[in-house]
Amino acid sequence: MSAITQVEPAAPAQVERPVYRVTGRRVLRSEWAKLWTLRSTWITLGLALLFMVAFGLIASAHYKSGIGPGKHMDRDFASATAVSISLFGTNFAQLALGVLGVLVIAGEYSTGMIRSTLAAVPRRLPVLWSKAAVYGVVALVVGSVGAFAAFLFGSLVISGTPAALSLSDTGVVRSLLGAGLFLGLVGVIGVALGAILRSVAGGISVLVATLMLIPGLISLLPSSWRDNISPYLPSHAGESMFALHHTAPELSAGAGLAVFLGWTVLALAGAAYRLTRSDA
Repeated sequence: MSAITQVEPAAPAQVERPVYRVTGRRVLRSEWAKLWTLRSTWITLGLALLFMVAFGLIASAHYKSGIGPGKHMDRDFASATAVSISLFGTNFAQLALGVLGVLVIAGEYSTGMIRSTLAAVPRRLPVLWSKAAVYGVVALVVGSVGAFAAFLFGSLVISGTPAALSLSDTGVVRSLLGAGLFLGLVGVIGVALGAILRSVAGGISVLVATLMLIPGLISLLPSSWRDNISPYLPSHAGESMFALHHTAPELSAGAGLAVFLGWTVLALAGAAYRLTRSDA
């Protein structure tokens, strides 16, 4: 008789899969990759740079054309400097960078991608901090490059005029860096508004109202009220950050930075509360 030996099938080998932990660095890398895969990022950042340089050159050319015998200088340019003229495009660049900030997070809510993002990072707040940090740094760099480029090109146009300045003059570099910092913080506020409202249209509407419409309404108030309120508005406090000269009731550069940082922190606090207290 022959013995039949039953051979038991070998157990499948267990493959050890690496365990990936959610760390701050990995969340930052993820948000960095997502930011640059969006076509809107390249377009909007390009527009911000274009606004800074193009409007600075236009303002410089307009100033230069008003100088000469028999020509009447506009009242707005009477006390202008190379800094204030070259940074004329800041008001337009802030809208471009602020809108992109809203899109960074509100765009994920509109497409539903935010659910995947929060599933990968269940603690949620690191997503907000990473988005704000990544985009804030990008907006800061773009704003600073645009400010220096607008000043350098604009200085070539208004060279030899009473408004001409160089980088070595007192306060010039501080003003240009202040403009870049202002635009970077505007980008962070845009991210915060996108997280609070979770709507691209809503975030952009509130951003435009905050930076442009509310200051216009405040200007209609009696002068005693206007002088006490206006300097502390986000737009006016931000302008104080990169103004070369300050007159009453304007804030100093340091005070303007403190006030604008306060508005930024307040917006981020509201975004953090909304993100942790409500579902995606």
